Amino acid sequence: MIIVMKPGSSREEIDHVVKKVEGVGLKAVLLHGTERNVIACLGDKRDIAQDFWNALPGVEKAMPILSPYKMASREVKPTNTEVLLGKFPFGAKKIGVIAGPCAVENKNQLISIAQRVKEAGAVALRGGAFKPRTNPYAFQGLMEEGLEYLAEAREKTGLPVVTEVLSPEHVQMVAKYADVLQIGTRNMGNFVLLKAVGEQPKPVILKRGMSATLEEFLLAAEYILSRGNTNVLLCERGIRTFENHTRFTLSLSAVPQLKQFTHLPIIVDPSHGTGKSSLVNPMSKGAVAVGADGLLIEVHIDPEKALIDGAQTLSTEEFKRLMKELKPLAQAVGRDV
Repeated sequence: MIIVMKPGSSREEIDHVVKKVEGVGLKAVLLHGTERNVIACLGDKRDIAQDFWNALPGVEKAMPILSPYKMASREVKPTNTEVLLGKFPFGAKKIGVIAGPCAVENKNQLISIAQRVKEAGAVALRGGAFKPRTNPYAFQGLMEEGLEYLAEAREKTGLPVVTEVLSPEHVQMVAKYADVLQIGTRNMGNFVLLKAVGEQPKPVILKRGMSATLEEFLLAAEYILSRGNTNVLLCERGIRTFENHTRFTLSLSAVPQLKQFTHLPIIVDPSHGTGKSSLVNPMSKGAVAVGADGLLIEVHIDPEKALIDGAQTLSTEEFKRLMKELKPLAQAVGRDV
């Protein structure tokens, strides 16, 4: 259920409603809108009549939410949510591009890439310090040393940094260095980890599980939202199908469909979604055309020498060219990049 407050309702009225909600055993989460505030009531108290809530001062109406994902639903928040990465708002008119290497390899490599992607127009730097690998003998990342390099790259370029967190016990350490915590496809269903990132305030990029339905994807986001962190970006990164000409099948139709279901910003990862650097450019353009709020792209100075995923990584020059080519396409759909 949600309780919609009247425009101009006072702080005292909002606090009074929150106290009433918590008094009947529900969890109250306040969502700020442009015109009015909404209080999401989490829990199962169907025996309380809606008239009880409608009679409270400052309340416009109380409404049941039918979708299983409550806080992620457009029923709760019809307007788009904007999530700040640094000073850049994902979910607004301008499309944001996050770029950088799949893995942090060394300090000089990372800072050099960060400087070049910033010059090309990226709004944030990505780089993996902890790498979940299918092969246990493959490079697993530099771990905390890699996080230190990311923080230094931020100091030198001003770019907020995005990096993956793999386990609940690492959340506080990663949050100490990073501006945005990423949940990878293998961990979309790690509900303990989702709760842990939901209990800290920094933005979270949640990648769709490689075999997840959209409902399962949104319910994973609900785990984060329900713990109090409303700064969630959804990332479509390709799903596993019978097709084998690409690494995964990048489902661009998921973007406009998700836009109908949820108010959360949606970004697309064409690097993992295809596994082929030659497809990153056209699929990035496709993502912009169908309404994505951002892109997550792997970039390296010399992809042939990248320790991880070189085959799907753009060179810094290819990335610079892509950013130029995205501008007229974004403008054609009423946006900018």
